[in-house]
Amino acid sequence: MSNRRRSQPGRLCASTLAVFVILALNVQARPANMSALKDKHPNSKEDNEILPPDHLNGVKMEMDGHLNKGFHQEVFLGKEMEEFEEDSEPRRNRKKLIEIFTKVDINKDRSVSAKEMQRWIMEKTEEHFQEAVKENKLSFLAVDPDGDGHVTWDEYRVKFLASKGFNEKEVAEKIKNNEELKVDEETQEVLESLKDRWFQADNPPADQLLNEEEFLSFLHPEHSRGMLRYMVKEIVRDLDQDGDGKLTLAEFISLPMGTVENQQAQDIDDDWVRERKKEFEEVIDSNHDMIVTMEELEEYMDPMNEYNALNEAKQMIAVADENQNHNLELEEILKYSEYFTGSKLMGYARNVHEEF
Repeated sequence: MSNRRRSQPGRLCASTLAVFVILALNVQARPANMSALKDKHPNSKEDNEILPPDHLNGVKMEMDGHLNKGFHQEVFLGKEMEEFEEDSEPRRNRKKLIEIFTKVDINKDRSVSAKEMQRWIMEKTEEHFQEAVKENKLSFLAVDPDGDGHVTWDEYRVKFLASKGFNEKEVAEKIKNNEELKVDEETQEVLESLKDRWFQADNPPADQLLNEEEFLSFLHPEHSRGMLRYMVKEIVRDLDQDGDGKLTLAEFISLPMGTVENQQAQDIDDDWVRERKKEFEEVIDSNHDMIVTMEELEEYMDPMNEYNALNEAKQMIAVADENQNHNLELEEILKYSEYFTGSKLMGYARNVHEEF
């Protein structure tokens, strides 16, 4: 995969952008995975425990094929993300960011190299992995009522429907007696998608039961190469308009809404096209043939790919590398704090050396 180039400000020329928008508007992209149901039913704690999340920390794309806009911050902050809230105290954030810089700077030369940033990204990604493992233990307990260490599809289906407002005892009785479950079309569609995903997570020899490790890959496909591949296939299926199992640029930038109703929506759609075009051309399409294969998308989405982490490190450095020495100094990382943490710091350069 080629190195990422530094992001340049500005917009696509009007004619070029218009072509991409027209191409995109010809396509009605259907929502992928669980998004539609989640929009209809606000997530409760129980939903979060048993439904595969659309968003996966440290993974470059969402389950529904959207780009993960918080990716840079996730792989830079790891489990400390919540400490950098927008309304948190700037001086505290500044101190915390300086502490992070000193940890990334392994050789203590007061600058961060691409290799040092790569190591840090891999470490923070592992933190997200461990957090998912910890949460999965609670999720598994929620769907394993008899505590036998295995969950059947029927056990999961009962808990899922109960979380959607169905009477758990009635559902369990109907399933036990092989009676028809009366659910709306949207819920049935999600159930079918979940069932397919369930059996994909059932490692061979298939026994139609999921243990705790298999349930982890059911909820978090990034923990299993096979399930990551399944996630990629689902995304390609949802974007692939001609059914050839590959993605062209026009397919990748297809607009989810299908129409542009006002100027605000037009601006959002323009951003969508521009961001996805850049990611397609500069990052995902590793051989630059203007076609993204499933293999390329799988490599792009693999959070534990060290080569991806190195490219990510180089891109993160390029964004803030004002003196163009291919390293990051403390002044630079403080100045570009919003990119790294999502939080702006006022007076970023004040007494930097004394504090450091």
